[in-house]
Amino acid sequence: MSNLCEDTIEQGTLELLKSIGYEIISGPEIAPDGTSPERKDYSEVVLVSRLRNAISRINPKVPEVAREDALRKVLRLENPNLLMNNEKFHEFIFKGIDVEYPIDGRVKGDKVYLLDKNPLKNEFVAVNQFTIIQNNKNRRPDIVIFVNGLPLSVIELKNPTKEDATIWSAYNQIQTYKSEISELFKYNELILISDGTESRIGTLSSNKEWFLPWKSIDGTSEINNGVSQLKISILGMFDKTRFIDIIKNFIVFKKDGKDIIKVIAGYHQYFAANRAIEKTIEAVSGNRRCGVVWHTQGSGKSLTMAFYAGKLAITPELRNPTIVVVTDRNDLDDQLFGTFASCIDVLKQTPVQAKNAEDLKEQLQVVSGGVIFTTMQKFSVDELNAKYPMLSDRENIIVMADEAHRSQYGLKARSVEKNGEVGITYGFAKYLRDALPNASFIGFTGTPIDFEDKSTRSIFGEYIDIYDVRRAVADGRTVKIYYESRVAKIGIENDVLAKLDAEFEEVTEFEENYKKEKLKGKWAQLEAIVGSSDRISKVAQDIVNHFEKREETLSGKAIVVCMSRRICVDLYDEIIRLRPDWHNDDDKLGVLKVIMTGSAADGTEWQKHIRSKGKRKELAEHFKNPESEFKIAIVRDMWLTGFDVPCLHTLYIDKPMKGHGLMQAIARVNRVFRDKPGGLVVDYIGIAQDLKYALMNYTSSGGTGKPTYDIEDAVNLMKSKYEAMKDFFYGHDYSKFFNGTNIEKMDVIPETLEFILTQPDGKKRFVKLALELIKSYALSLPHEEAVKIREEVAFFTGVKAALYKNTEISGKPEDELNSAIKQIVSGAVRTDGIIDVFGEAGLEKPDISILSEQFLEDVKNMKYKNLALETLKKILNDEIRAKFKNNLLQEKKFSEMIENAIKRYHNKAIDSAAVIQELIAIAKEIENAKRRGEELHLTEEELAFYDALSDNDSAKEILGTEILTEIARELTETLRNSVSIDWEVRETVRATLRVKIKRLLRKYGYPPDKQQIAADLVLKQAETISKEWIKT
Repeated sequence: MSNLCEDTIEQGTLELLKSIGYEIISGPEIAPDGTSPERKDYSEVVLVSRLRNAISRINPKVPEVAREDALRKVLRLENPNLLMNNEKFHEFIFKGIDVEYPIDGRVKGDKVYLLDKNPLKNEFVAVNQFTIIQNNKNRRPDIVIFVNGLPLSVIELKNPTKEDATIWSAYNQIQTYKSEISELFKYNELILISDGTESRIGTLSSNKEWFLPWKSIDGTSEINNGVSQLKISILGMFDKTRFIDIIKNFIVFKKDGKDIIKVIAGYHQYFAANRAIEKTIEAVSGNRRCGVVWHTQGSGKSLTMAFYAGKLAITPELRNPTIVVVTDRNDLDDQLFGTFASCIDVLKQTPVQAKNAEDLKEQLQVVSGGVIFTTMQKFSVDELNAKYPMLSDRENIIVMADEAHRSQYGLKARSVEKNGEVGITYGFAKYLRDALPNASFIGFTGTPIDFEDKSTRSIFGEYIDIYDVRRAVADGRTVKIYYESRVAKIGIENDVLAKLDAEFEEVTEFEENYKKEKLKGKWAQLEAIVGSSDRISKVAQDIVNHFEKREETLSGKAIVVCMSRRICVDLYDEIIRLRPDWHNDDDKLGVLKVIMTGSAADGTEWQKHIRSKGKRKELAEHFKNPESEFKIAIVRDMWLTGFDVPCLHTLYIDKPMKGHGLMQAIARVNRVFRDKPGGLVVDYIGIAQDLKYALMNYTSSGGTGKPTYDIEDAVNLMKSKYEAMKDFFYGHDYSKFFNGTNIEKMDVIPETLEFILTQPDGKKRFVKLALELIKSYALSLPHEEAVKIREEVAFFTGVKAALYKNTEISGKPEDELNSAIKQIVSGAVRTDGIIDVFGEAGLEKPDISILSEQFLEDVKNMKYKNLALETLKKILNDEIRAKFKNNLLQEKKFSEMIENAIKRYHNKAIDSAAVIQELIAIAKEIENAKRRGEELHLTEEELAFYDALSDNDSAKEILGTEILTEIARELTETLRNSVSIDWEVRETVRATLRVKIKRLLRKYGYPPDKQQIAADLVLKQAETISKEWIKT
């Protein structure tokens, strides 16, 4: 038996915290009735005395009356919404608390701070077994981290060797705490859950998929093997300096529709932002090239930029710089500006958007500070050979370029002709340098810099940090992207495909007018071919069929990318002709919408698709809502960069794309959403070669992992899982489920369950195989290989559901309502009976609290003995848990009886009929045991202590039933009046109770040599019951 238990993990965690300077205190010690009380009652979650002392120490110049006012504000967070309370408290942490007090006949405004600017001057305490009682709910988190008396973090631990005790049971425990002891979480900044092996970090609002690992201690390397994740998390996040830095500078509250989401930086964002600060300090006094941060799309690059900007503002060496954020498109400017605007608290200032070049110049007149957004296009000149006028020669200006690889950032000169005059024009970066000659430049990108691109490096410098696809997928920050070519199905000619080269992508981007004019004729010819009515009809039909099959198993959204606005409109009309019910004039209704810009000059047929900026924004929010009716968006350029829709699972591309534009577009489907297994890119135009080039560039730039996987990879995975499932069922014929009579079909499910239960470790192996097959199947649809096995996958899904319902399985998943993968339903699978084994086996479903003679007789006569065995085992264990939850001895006794019987059966010592007979005998004994209390005239609690005392045969013989019942009654009364909150973890209280128990045993002549054992057993039993006593 393993010596590793939850307490071992807890003590190990406390030792780690102690090693980095935390004071370790036992919760009972500082409880209201502890040896060194620091709380008035158990509802208090703040260590008020410590907080008061810290406020006094940190704010010595603020009068005591004002300090007390600040303390009251901290303790009285009374908004009914927990997250709003938490947001207000977080504001207190990094902004300080506004106070007023009279001085020299006037009222002075001031700030009271809760944390010392020097992290090491704060008081860090880790308290284990910290009991909290709120609304009669008694809860005890494993470890609470207090800083200056404020409970800023909760650590919940589980036993790694216990199969059911996973990090997700720790997660569920946190959800219970949030509901039942919400007062604690008003002050919570971060949560750590761990089973000692696996660890995840999250916040008060984090869903399960956003509790993520912290994989580095100091940012110098990522640790994946050989070191406990718990150790990495503690040493990495809870280091005093880093802990305060994270809380003050790396947490944001974002609005998500009507909800508030609290976001904490991932380890890659935290270390990248701080490393970028170091490089910026070097660059300002050096070559002014800070470097490039490459964080793969979907990994939170925009937030990393905001965290970096926030740290810039408070870094003394940089003298409160002005930050100029440059994008190369208006829609990107709006998207990134929206992210920054939601991070004002982190930025310590409000960002602004420059309306034009003159406004930008005006904004730059400040001496320091400010976050200004602009587009590259504002740094353009009309004249040939011109130089952009200088806007500011200040040195404390930092230029942050988003998607720093784009050609617009280049310095390269080009010879052009304009109005008959030949001259030189430059990339926008040249003009940006002209405008801000002494600024320092840093680039952020979601895709690698082209390995042939020297100019980007000459502007920004080398990589500061790389967070690539492999790391993002491994950390759970993104999902894999799969690629499926359906070009052959549409039948576009090869010679046409050959013409769709790189230059045509630029027509649909914001490119210089001269290039558009140059390409206009060729573009029109190609657009006519790609957008021919016959081809659009084929594309529309294929998209409808493909998406409907995808939707059978995967809930979510899709985007269709077209070559022109005309094709967008025509494709919409054709799809609506096929599916009229997908149309609705109301923007809040309807499955399909076109998202595009336009003007009054556009034709009447287009006008219904042209919306104002505000209306497009509303549609974007509607599309992001996974529950909305709006499922498919048709676009030309919009929503392909910086647009996050986690539930988006498919991107249909019918437009020539390449390079960074292509990589940005396909990354729309890589966002994490519930249990979404991956995203899919469907190619109608022929982008395979461009994807290969992008992969070559990606790997040559130092990236690891594949940006995209061929859909055949998913199909091959599905086929291998399907073959493994077929191998599992070798020797079992379930084909009658699909082609048999109704009576034969009825027998297949219980027969299949019976077969599973006869296999070594059958339940566990089948469930694992089924989950893997279902996930790979959902990825592969509507591939023809997936369609072929649809009915069988549906059958396996139904069997899995039946197994969950009718047997005991560890790690049983939660309600699938929160799943992206839908239940796969077969026409052959009846929805009314598939998961009711009792009905299939000809039994009435029993009331689990009444194991009737008739039911036990029916079980004994069941045709499928293994299924009968599992069914009976499940019902008996449910019954034991329900009836003996407060009787330690009886629960242990009957559980062991069941396990021993099952063990003998598995060891082939007895056959299935014999083990069922034994379980039926146990069932009858359980029924008799439930009546013993009435026969002995004992309450449920008194009976539990009677069983503890009579566990010793010699005591039973010497004292007899009558005296033992009398001891049990008196013992119950004594203990009920003696226990207090946390008594079970206070050795002094336990010692006192042990003395009382022994005194009582001696009084009645309980065998002396058995008193110690009896006292220990009684105390153990009291631990089980006392929670109910304390409540009352």
